[in-house]
Amino acid sequence: MSANIPETSQKRVVIVGAGFGGLALAQDLSKKDLQVVLIDKNNFHQFQPLFYQVAMAGLEPSSIAFPLRKVFHNRKNVHIRITAVEKVDTDNKIIYTGLGDMTYDYLVLSMGANTNFFGMENIINNAIPMKSIAEAIYLRNRVLQNFEDALTENDKGKRAGLMTIVVVGGGPTGVEVSGTLAEMKKLILPKDYPELNFDEMKIYLFESSPKVLEVMSDNAASKSREYLEHLGVNLRLGERIVDFDGEYAYTSNGDKIRTNNLVWAAGVISNKIEGFAPELFGRGRRMLVNEFSQVNGFDNIFALGDMALMATDEYPNGHPQVAQPAIQQGKLLAKNLLRIIKGETPKPFRYKDLGSMATVGRHLAVVDLPFWKFQGIFAWYVWMFVHLMSILGVKNKVLIFVNWLWNYITYDQSLRLIIKPKVIKAKPDLIPEENTIS
Repeated sequence: MSANIPETSQKRVVIVGAGFGGLALAQDLSKKDLQVVLIDKNNFHQFQPLFYQVAMAGLEPSSIAFPLRKVFHNRKNVHIRITAVEKVDTDNKIIYTGLGDMTYDYLVLSMGANTNFFGMENIINNAIPMKSIAEAIYLRNRVLQNFEDALTENDKGKRAGLMTIVVVGGGPTGVEVSGTLAEMKKLILPKDYPELNFDEMKIYLFESSPKVLEVMSDNAASKSREYLEHLGVNLRLGERIVDFDGEYAYTSNGDKIRTNNLVWAAGVISNKIEGFAPELFGRGRRMLVNEFSQVNGFDNIFALGDMALMATDEYPNGHPQVAQPAIQQGKLLAKNLLRIIKGETPKPFRYKDLGSMATVGRHLAVVDLPFWKFQGIFAWYVWMFVHLMSILGVKNKVLIFVNWLWNYITYDQSLRLIIKPKVIKAKPDLIPEENTIS
C-alpha cells in the first residue's frame, strides 16, 4: 500500500497535523519551491476556541471548520493525505501511515493535544471531553437528549441527574461552557421545555486551584468568578472531581453529586507518536525542542505548538498550549527551513504574547492585553471581533456573524438539533457484520 506521493527534485517537507501551527507552516511553504505533504486525520481545519459554541448549540459545526483542500487550491506542490501516522523511522527518514509509508527530507510534528484524564478509568469511560468538533456535537446531543428524557422521567432523583451538569476545569473552556449553560438555563431552555422545573437543574464548575482562569490576571480571574456567580453557577474552587460512575460525581471533599453529565475540561496531553526515545518527551508528553523548534538530537525533525516543549527563562515549562504560540512557531519555521536548506543559520523563536481572553456570557468577558486589561461589555465585543477575524474563510465569518447577531437580537439560539448517526446495516455478501458503518 502506498501514499502515492510523486517523486520530484524538490525537498519534501512532511507536516503531520493541520492545526494552527501546521496549517500556518503549510500555507507559507506552499508558496516556495518545496514539496509539501500535509497529513491529518480530518479533511478540515477546526477552530478549537469555538468548540464550546457548537456544543452549546450556538454555531453550526461547519462554520468553525474549513476544508484543507480549499485552502490549497492551485498549489500543485501541496499533497494532502487524510490518515493517521503510526510510526516514524528516524534512521531511514520514513513515516508509516494508514495509507502506506513515505519518505521525508524534513518532518514537522504538529499533532496537537488531546484530553488528559490523568489515568482515571471511570472518568475516561463516562465523562464528556471536548477536544474536537465530533466531541462538541456529542455533548450537544447528550445535553438536549437528556432534557427530552427528563420530560418523561417521574423519579425526581433521576430527573435531577439528567438535568444537572458538572464541568471540570476552570480554564477558558470550562468557564465558557459553564457560563453559556447558565444563560441557556435562564433564557432558552425554559421556553423549549416549559413542563420542566428548572430549579432542579444545577450547573457546577470544579477547579482544583483557588481561582478560575488562573493563567490570566487577578482582575480577570476575580471578575470571571463574579460573573459566574451572578449567572448562578455553583463554583467549587480548590476542589477536584475524583470519580464519576455515570450517575454520581465524587469530589475530593467526600461529597457526591447526582448527575449524568460530566464535562471534562481539566487538562490536555500531547498526542502520542511512536519511534522516539522516551527521554525526548517532557511534561504532558510534549516533545523537547530547542529554540529553532528542532526535536532534541535531530536537525531535520521539528515539533510545533501543543506538541512542543521549548523551555525558556520566561516559560520554563514550555509556551502556553493555545493558538498563538503554534501560529508564530509555524510562521518562523517556514522561514527557518529555507535558511537551513540554503545552509544559513536559523533564527531563534521568541514568543510575542498578544494577550488572552475569555467570554462568560452575554456582555460578560475578560481581556488581558500586554498593555491593557479590561472586562465587561467592551471586552465581550473585542472577544467577538478577534475570534471572528481569526476564522478561515469569508463564508464562515459571515455564518458566524449572522448566528451571533440573531442570538443577540432574539436572546435565542436556533441550532438546538439532536443529530445522531444512522446505523446502516451492510449486506452480508458485501461487508462483514463487524464493519457495519455507523
